[in-house]
Amino acid sequence: MADIEQEKRLAAARSLDLVQDGMCLGLGSGSTAAIMLELLGERVRAGLQIRGVPTSEAARGLAQQFGIPLTDFDHVDQLHLTIDGADEVDHELNLIKGGGGALLREKIVASFSKRVVIVADSRKRVEQLGNFALPVEVVRFAWKPIVLRVKQLGCAVQLRRQSDGTPFETDEGNFILDCSFDRIADPRRIARVLDAMPGVMEHGLFVDLAHVLVIARGTQVDVYDR
Repeated sequence: MADIEQEKRLAAARSLDLVQDGMCLGLGSGSTAAIMLELLGERVRAGLQIRGVPTSEAARGLAQQFGIPLTDFDHVDQLHLTIDGADEVDHELNLIKGGGGALLREKIVASFSKRVVIVADSRKRVEQLGNFALPVEVVRFAWKPIVLRVKQLGCAVQLRRQSDGTPFETDEGNFILDCSFDRIADPRRIARVLDAMPGVMEHGLFVDLAHVLVIARGTQVDVYDR
């Protein structure tokens, strides 16, 4: 586990080489992104001038803790760069995200960014997406019939629950369905079907959104551009 934590820190540190003074950044969520926020806060305290739009309430809290100036989409309409994590990333830089439940805001922030940088440890690189359950964010109003529709894609579906058994709620008050595929051979097709499904607010397939992958393996950090 110590090696994985070292990989996360190395990848997070390398990603900040892409940050320039005056940028408006998308601030990602998750364990590797949390390390990035800690390191970014150190640079801000050393004089780096940036503003950030957080992808979750958890990211907002960390950014405030580390002294990172924040803004929102009431005041900016495009971001220079977003740095975020992923649950899986394939060789085309397609992603599964949303293990922490922030997929809706994460995808919105990514879509308004000129460049999206993904930071990851070596476990996250896969030949084909699907080993990690695909999160699908749905409205509470009709989550049960939506389950039946999503199952038609050939996956097992579970409503995400908290440790006390109550449904997990996103920052937007929605539920999450965790959808287990043996493999996702055609991420674009699955994304299109989910995009067109009423009641699905967002899904964790990030196709053609990431531009750069910064990934650590041991003490080596590699940077891949799409």
